Amino acid sequence: MSDTTRIDALTDVTGLRVGHARVPGALALSGTTVVLAPEGGAIAAVDVRGGGPGTRETDALDPRNLVQRIEAVVLTGGSAFGLDAASGVMAWLEEQGRGVPVGAPGQVVPVVPAACVFDLGRGGDWRARPDASTGRAAVVDAAGSALGAPVAMGTVGAGTGAVAGGLKGGIGTASVVVEGKAADGARITVAALVVVNAVGSVIDPLTGLLYGQHFTGANGGAERARPPSAAVHARAVRRLAEARAASGPAPLNTTLAVVATDATLTRAQAQKLAGTAHDGIARAVRPVHLLSDGDTVFALATEEVPLSHENPLAFNNVLAAGADVVTEAIVKAVLAAEGTSTPGGSFPSYGELYDIN
Repeated sequence: MSDTTRIDALTDVTGLRVGHARVPGALALSGTTVVLAPEGGAIAAVDVRGGGPGTRETDALDPRNLVQRIEAVVLTGGSAFGLDAASGVMAWLEEQGRGVPVGAPGQVVPVVPAACVFDLGRGGDWRARPDASTGRAAVVDAAGSALGAPVAMGTVGAGTGAVAGGLKGGIGTASVVVEGKAADGARITVAALVVVNAVGSVIDPLTGLLYGQHFTGANGGAERARPPSAAVHARAVRRLAEARAASGPAPLNTTLAVVATDATLTRAQAQKLAGTAHDGIARAVRPVHLLSDGDTVFALATEEVPLSHENPLAFNNVLAAGADVVTEAIVKAVLAAEGTSTPGGSFPSYGELYDIN
């Protein structure tokens, strides 16, 4: 992949598609995001570090177990109720004949790992949450998109009701190319998609910058961000405190991520990639992995580019890149999010607080 074709998104990993769906209703603030693998599936793994996770089918991803590849990953709002969105994705995959073969032709069981964020009641209606129809809408959206299509960010899909430390969170995505670590000298793509919905804060209290900007720059790129003025920062801190007070007790949360690569990985290597990608969350959210978080990272490998056998440590560069793109995706998610005020609370965006257009 050349830099001219890279769009800085999860879909830079060839074969991956992303779809979003939102729960309908005036008092609904939740949704679902689906990452759809190429037909035949992708190598997958997961690493769960939050103390309050809500997941489905994650045990199937243990390298010691049977399932080798999966067809989709579901990220959803609605807490444990929202995991029902995976049923809609599973039904759609079965209709396409995609899943683990278990009998005669067409008899398959799609394995659809899923993880949820807590956003119950943020729109005002506690029962407005994703279900199987939301999952189906998201996977249909993904399947209908072109390969390499841009990925909507901000207040969409599973990020619709996301909140980070009282600030409006959302969906972000980023990618990077790792040079010369493939067996044939080809470039390896590593990318991430993150749902930013954390108990901890994403804002450095000393500078007003996003924590992740100390590592990534203004927009998750090379250009370094400049701190806001002391006056702007002080006003933003005051406004955020007022919004938190108006929204009641601090809610439960969870940050979710999918980190992917086109490198050929073993399941054990994918497991390691999922684990080190959590470092990217820790750079951008503080504190992280609390009892009231359910922080979960999935790793996918589409096996397009073989790693170098001559240099077994080439995989280190993929691991480092995975953490980097997760941090970048978090920065982009927060900058893209749109603030909202509902009967369920007031959640200003970073852009509103710091007068960023």
